[in-house]
Parts: sequence; C-alpha cells; structure tokens
Amino acid sequence: MAKFAQAVRAEPLAGRVSSAAGVALTPAVPANRVSLRAGPESVKAVSKALDLDLPLQPKTSVRNARGRLAVWLGPDEWLIIDEAGDPMMDLAKAKVLHSAVDISHRNTAILVTGEGARPTLESGCPQNLGDAVFPVGAASRTVMGKIEVVIIRTGETDFRVECWRSFSDYAFSLLSEAAKDCLA
Repeated sequence: MAKFAQAVRAEPLAGRVSSAAGVALTPAVPANRVSLRAGPESVKAVSKALDLDLPLQPKTSVRNARGRLAVWLGPDEWLIIDEAGDPMMDLAKAKVLHSAVDISHRNTAILVTGEGARPTLESGCPQNLGDAVFPVGAASRTVMGKIEVVIIRTGETDFRVECWRSFSDYAFSLLSEAAKDCLA
C-alpha cells in the first residue's frame, strides 16, 4: 500500500515572542488572506458575499461579528483577513466582476501591543500613528524600515503589522530592537 505525505507549512515566526517595558510582540495566528479588487458597481455584491460592508474611505477597516477583517488599501483594493473562515469560498458566490487572489501563503502578521506599541512602530515607520489621525480601526499600507507593510490599529494600544513572510524575520527583529528603546 502506498503511503502519502502531506506538506505542513511552518509559520515563519512560530515560537518567537519579544517584550520590553510596555510592549509585547507576538506572531498572529495563521489566517486566510485575500487581495481583493472590485469596481464601484461590484462593491455591494462583494460585500454581501463577504458578510461585511467593505470600507470605502481611505485608511479604514471593518470587522464583522465573526472576526473577518477588510482593510481599505485603495479606491478599488482591499485586504481581507480571516482567522476562522475562507473568504475565497464566500467570494465565489459573488456573481459580479471582481478579482480575488489568495495570498495566505505570502503574508504573515505580528501583533504589537501595550503602552509602547505606537512608539515602537513609529521608530521604523514614517506614518503618523497618533490618535487624532490613526484612531482604532485605522489601517494603512506604508513602509517600516525597508519593507512594505500594512498597519492596522485594532485597539487603543494594539496594532497588527501585516508583512510578507520573506520579510517577517526582518520586521520582527526591527520591532524587537525598537521596543527596547521605546519607553527607556
């Protein structure tokens, strides 16, 4: 009888944690991610399929009751993050023109939490993350150090940093070093 092997993807930051006074860094749990593009005429149907209203304002995000998150990246572009469901299956139900690409294999995320989260992120990012311009729910594609990231403010002192898997070690190390200095 033939034996079958099944590949299991190792999470790039599995087991890594870092903390300093007032800030903790932890890898986010694995999630399904979709890069979504849709024109204005398709937004309503795509939103219905995803069971959330896609955000239409710059630098915003929306989360539904089941935890699915949609992040506005451009006038017709969103990042969908779901730790429990499969957005691709739901998007297949939308019978309107749209483009949905599964990027779960490409991205990972780092959770930056605590009183020192914002100064830690700002040490490597030119984006103003202050309360007045980046409130809870705000999201933005920007740079951190030398890499592109998407930063989502998930709470008063909580941020999610989405980055490519291949840059995750760099991002985690950069944030770990910044955390050491943020409240010193």
